[in-house]
Amino acid sequence: MQNVVMVAVIAVLGSLIVLALILKRIIYICPPNEVLIFSGGHRKIADNRTIGYRVVQGGRGVRIPLIEVVDRMDLTNMMIELRVAGAYSKGGIPLNVQGVANVKVSSKSEQLANAVERFLGNTREQIMSVARETLEGNLRGVLSTLTPEEVNQDREKFAGELLHEADHDLARLGLELDTLKIQHVSDDKGYLASIGRRSTAELFKRSRISEAENHALSAENSASNLMNQEIAKVDAEIRTARAEGQRRIMEAQTRKGALVAESKGQVLANLAKASADVAVQRARLAQVRFQLIADKVRPAEAKKAQMVQQAKGAASKIIEDGKATAAAIRSLGDTWAKAGDSARQIFVAQKLQSLVSTMMQTVGDLPINKVTVIDKDLATNGGNFAVKAAITNEQLKQLLGVDLAAIAQRALPAVGAALPQIAPQLVPPRPRPPTQPGPGGK
Repeated sequence: MQNVVMVAVIAVLGSLIVLALILKRIIYICPPNEVLIFSGGHRKIADNRTIGYRVVQGGRGVRIPLIEVVDRMDLTNMMIELRVAGAYSKGGIPLNVQGVANVKVSSKSEQLANAVERFLGNTREQIMSVARETLEGNLRGVLSTLTPEEVNQDREKFAGELLHEADHDLARLGLELDTLKIQHVSDDKGYLASIGRRSTAELFKRSRISEAENHALSAENSASNLMNQEIAKVDAEIRTARAEGQRRIMEAQTRKGALVAESKGQVLANLAKASADVAVQRARLAQVRFQLIADKVRPAEAKKAQMVQQAKGAASKIIEDGKATAAAIRSLGDTWAKAGDSARQIFVAQKLQSLVSTMMQTVGDLPINKVTVIDKDLATNGGNFAVKAAITNEQLKQLLGVDLAAIAQRALPAVGAALPQIAPQLVPPRPRPPTQPGPGGK
């Protein structure tokens, strides 16, 4: 039983070992700086071309046993030294150029396909040889477009032109140019040396010119410094004179200020004296005003008050007389209104006896048919309108039978009714007391 277990364990271990060996033979690991090319299978790419390989860049790939073969390509840099001797530059001058370039197999898909087709199975030395020959050819082509001066003085431009020229050719080979540096440029004819001597002479000439210019500038600066010193001295004298003038001006201004202050003090003293006199005169004016008020205004005010009281008394008497007269007229009017049409006859009859007695004493025994009574004031002037009206009334009564006096008598009740409203207007107005002026009034 133990032997059977041992045999089974050995068989399993053997199977695992065989499986591991098989997997190792068909599984390939690709580091980042390499490319695995599995040749033998067919596949189509983007332009419908059929190729017989597939590429694995970094990672792992599985090889189909008995069908595919696996090759590796290194993607690391290859440093190539460039040496070109007797390459003619523009102008026909042969130059010797030394440089160094860093070239690698491109990892881009299109360029990597070119590298696979051209360098699969080649060693790095063979790839470096092809790249060196290509770069040297490009170097000669670029030299033919540049003058020796441009090659020697502007090496950055030379390297840039060479990079531009070589990139296209190397890309067709599947290679990529990382860097290119020109280390040394020389010639066998001494042209560059002559250029150097000419540059040295030019530099020496410029240095002599610069030295002469510096001497001239130094002399000019010395003269300018001397001129500046003299100008500074004159400016100092001018500033001193100005300071002296300012000092004198300040002194004069100080004296002027003192004089002005003195004059102002005198004016202020006179002004204070005048102000005091004004106060005294104002006090005297107030005293005179009070004296005038006591002597003139107060007696006048007392007399005015007395006259006002007298006028008020007279006015009161007139008012009371008017009120009594109005009451008598109102009573007479009421009585006349109550009497009606016979009021006139009653009134005349009351007065007739005394009137007739008086009249008869003047005429004696003369026969009298009718007597018309006319007021003495109305009869004073024979041309008075009242006299004429009375005569006219009598004539109209005799001729036409129209009695104007009777018509007037019939209108007396209406007059008597309106008399109480008219009577207050007949009373004279009360006199207005005069306005009393104040103590300071004129």
